Amino acid sequence: MFEPQDAPRVFGLAPGVDFPKELVRGLLARLEGHPAHAIGRIDLVVNTRRMQRRLRDIFDAGPPSLLPRIHLIDNLDTLGSGVDLPRPGPALRRRLELITLVSKLLDQAPELAPRASLYDLSDSLAQLIDEMQGEGVPVEAVTELDVSDQSGHWERAKQFLAIAHQYLGASVTRPDPRARQRQVAQRLIAEWEQNPPQHPVIVAGSTGSRGTSALLMEAVAKLPQGALVLPGFCFDMPQAVWTDLGEDQEKISQDHPQYRFRDLLRQLEMSRSKIEAWTDTPPPSAARNALVSLSLRPAPVTHVWLTEGPKLPDLHQATEGLTLIQAPTPRAEALAIALRLRQAVEDGKTAALITPDRMLSRQVTSALDRWNILPDDSAGLPLHLSPPGRFLRHVGDLFLRKLDSEALLTLLKHPLTHSGGDRNFHQLNTQRLELQLRRDGLPYPDAEGVLKLARKTVSRSKDPAQMDVWADWVGTHLTECETTGDRPLEEWVALHMALADAIADGATPSQPNGLWQHHAGEEAAKIMNDLAENAPYGGEMSAADYTDLVGALLQQGEIRDRDAPHPNVMIWGTLEARVQGADLVILGGLNDSTWPEAPPPDPWLNRQMRLKAGLLLPERRIGLSAHDYQQSIAAPEVCLTRAIRSDEAETVPSRWLNRLGNLLNGLPAQGGDAAWKAMIKRGDHWLDQARALETVTRVPPAPRPSPRPPRAARPHALSVTEIKRLIRDPYAIYAKHSLKLRALNPLVQSPDAPVRGIIVHEIMERFIKSVTAEPALLTKSHLLETARTVLEAEAPWPAARVMWLTKIERIADWFIENELQRQSYSTPAAFEKAAKGSHEFPDLGFTLMGFADRIDRTEDGDILIYDYKTGTPPSVAEQKAFDKQLLLEAAMVEEGGFKEIGPAPVAQAAYIGLGSKPVERPAPLEDEPPHEVLAKLHALITSYLSDEQGFTARRMVKTTDFAGDYDQLARFGEWDATTEPTPEDLT
Repeated sequence: MFEPQDAPRVFGLAPGVDFPKELVRGLLARLEGHPAHAIGRIDLVVNTRRMQRRLRDIFDAGPPSLLPRIHLIDNLDTLGSGVDLPRPGPALRRRLELITLVSKLLDQAPELAPRASLYDLSDSLAQLIDEMQGEGVPVEAVTELDVSDQSGHWERAKQFLAIAHQYLGASVTRPDPRARQRQVAQRLIAEWEQNPPQHPVIVAGSTGSRGTSALLMEAVAKLPQGALVLPGFCFDMPQAVWTDLGEDQEKISQDHPQYRFRDLLRQLEMSRSKIEAWTDTPPPSAARNALVSLSLRPAPVTHVWLTEGPKLPDLHQATEGLTLIQAPTPRAEALAIALRLRQAVEDGKTAALITPDRMLSRQVTSALDRWNILPDDSAGLPLHLSPPGRFLRHVGDLFLRKLDSEALLTLLKHPLTHSGGDRNFHQLNTQRLELQLRRDGLPYPDAEGVLKLARKTVSRSKDPAQMDVWADWVGTHLTECETTGDRPLEEWVALHMALADAIADGATPSQPNGLWQHHAGEEAAKIMNDLAENAPYGGEMSAADYTDLVGALLQQGEIRDRDAPHPNVMIWGTLEARVQGADLVILGGLNDSTWPEAPPPDPWLNRQMRLKAGLLLPERRIGLSAHDYQQSIAAPEVCLTRAIRSDEAETVPSRWLNRLGNLLNGLPAQGGDAAWKAMIKRGDHWLDQARALETVTRVPPAPRPSPRPPRAARPHALSVTEIKRLIRDPYAIYAKHSLKLRALNPLVQSPDAPVRGIIVHEIMERFIKSVTAEPALLTKSHLLETARTVLEAEAPWPAARVMWLTKIERIADWFIENELQRQSYSTPAAFEKAAKGSHEFPDLGFTLMGFADRIDRTEDGDILIYDYKTGTPPSVAEQKAFDKQLLLEAAMVEEGGFKEIGPAPVAQAAYIGLGSKPVERPAPLEDEPPHEVLAKLHALITSYLSDEQGFTARRMVKTTDFAGDYDQLARFGEWDATTEPTPEDLT
């Protein structure tokens, strides 16, 4: 196939050329005149399975022929006949072993690192071990570094590296995949030195960025019929630059896209001029390749822009296929990309978005959904975001923390819960339970509480017994699962999977549940079974450690079973883009720290230490990204996109985009600045399209409502506390009583002001009742003991209990002192639960109702009314105009509205403020005598029962930031307090 030669045999294909297609074309061209079976003797080594599949697709397209033997560079067992090494140990086992070792070290020396960093440290250490094995660097090369100028951090790092030494020493008989791959390559090379193969062996598509790959490529290039075919090789860079590139290892040159090739040529002791083109197919735009190559010159030699820039070919021709979209926000960027992809679909072109930014790719997918275009996303869906992944994480969280109502409903509503049978019945019960939870509140559900609430819904259920079975199932499997202490990993996995199956089965299983079905379920089962198989190597761990481990394992899974993706719209990562081709290529997210990605932090070695030890430098990652960029931008039509601002701050353009812009704008004589502006103008067209798509037709804002329902639909009974709302926000009264709408309480009951008020009222009622029965209990200690008892029973929030008890203790002395005075001239006669009163206006057909917190009676028969307030009591002026609760209760007492009390004169009514500044504030009974209060109320109700009076929204709210339950219904925000109300007659 190849003519004999002494020098290594290396070929290249320029950026922009369809590498797999041209690889096959070059193979077939060199086999012309050879027997048909000759192609079957070729060993072709490629770097990814995607490349392997693409090559087979090209061969399948014809003409008919045999296939070469296609091998993967990370699985060389089939390449040689004498390779006999034990299979590598499972990757999960190694991870669990490292986690166990690091965990023991942190237990012995907790000052080394926080416990929360256990998995990050273990994964980082595993990556370092992989790298050392792949590059052939022994642990001694790292631990024996001269670090006399380093801080104490190195001493801590050495303790972790000792774990690596221990682990590598124990894995000789069972090598890791990376170590085994290097051993296989070394044995192949040793075999080839003794008996070099006489048939063609070709390594194609690899850049040699890994030590093992480079080792194999060097050996293959020297075989009698061996050859390398390098992807994206820059033939436009002058020989002098190739010589300078990487000449000094101390230079930061690994971030150049061609550095790996220069390093390979140096190892092979051959010059750039010896590299031939694999085929004669020109790139889509040779002029653009030359422009991009010059823009990417290493930083120390960019002064050549001044001399070589004017020699560039036609810049207009080089950039006519380039579009630059500089979007103001990531959302605008995603929408512009989606519009460009949609246009490509209409034009019948293949189009691909290439980006390492998964958030951008998800936004583009979402934007395309409006046109029913589903892109073929090579990355698929992360398993932890799939239904089985989310379900397993929710179930794992049951072990970790106390169950609250939100977590309970989240799990009950999951589509896989109760999927083993009678799912409709389960959903109906879940809805009923949620409404009851919102109505009654249950901050931390337990089995007894769930059963109690479920039975309250029995009146709406056709089968109460079945409801009990369901509630028992919920209480048994979803509540009280919180687990403390450490357990062996085997127990955690068994417990987790059993509980997940029980919840997925449901209360009355009649068929297999859906947890482990379909592709996502099978992938989840594979991961969990793998974890169960290797669990003996994981040691003991806490619930938090276990849930973190499961979450990390699920996150590594990938699901690709999307239905019927569009055949012409693809989303690729940079790795997939190396072996694919499209008519339109969009390079998205061209901002620094996104493309290229910022090098991840290395907790073990700084750059200088890596260089001395022979490990890879951080710039290598950037160089590989630069190579991907150089290949992708050479496509026939390219769209470059970036967002000027992220959600947090201004962004920095990708260094490659900056270089391209600077080079073009520095060549005005050749029209470089005009070409750059033309690229931006073409991008602005798509930004204009995105703005036009999201432009909305402005409609008139909603008026300030003031509905006037028929008299029969108006409220004919209100509580004393609702009179204040009728005065301040009449629309809320209309929505509640006329429309019969009730605001749903929050699902998660929090220790807010209303809850605190209810609990404080209960404390005071119990305390005063006990003091009435036994006056000697009127002490601070008894008040605090009562508070503790009530808080323990009614407040399930430990922090709130402590805080509220502290506040009560702060005001206890003041309250006891004032209560002694109150008890000296009066005796409690009724409390809230019994102090229910009403007053009717027969001529209006209206009833006023209310409860008094506390009613006392003096020896003379006079009545004293008290109302507890945990906040600041209303001022006298507020009571006169708005907050008439005590005034109305006093009027009801004098009119005989409280049967327990009977008609009696009211000597005093007062608010007892129990806030941070305790105060007793009396109601203005002298200024607002009961008969006048009732007369004013009669006039107010008469007005609101008349057809002419509307229920105006937010008529006289106390503050502008007041939030009403029905503000959204009234469409507040489209109008404000300055807007005149619009009456509307309703029928």
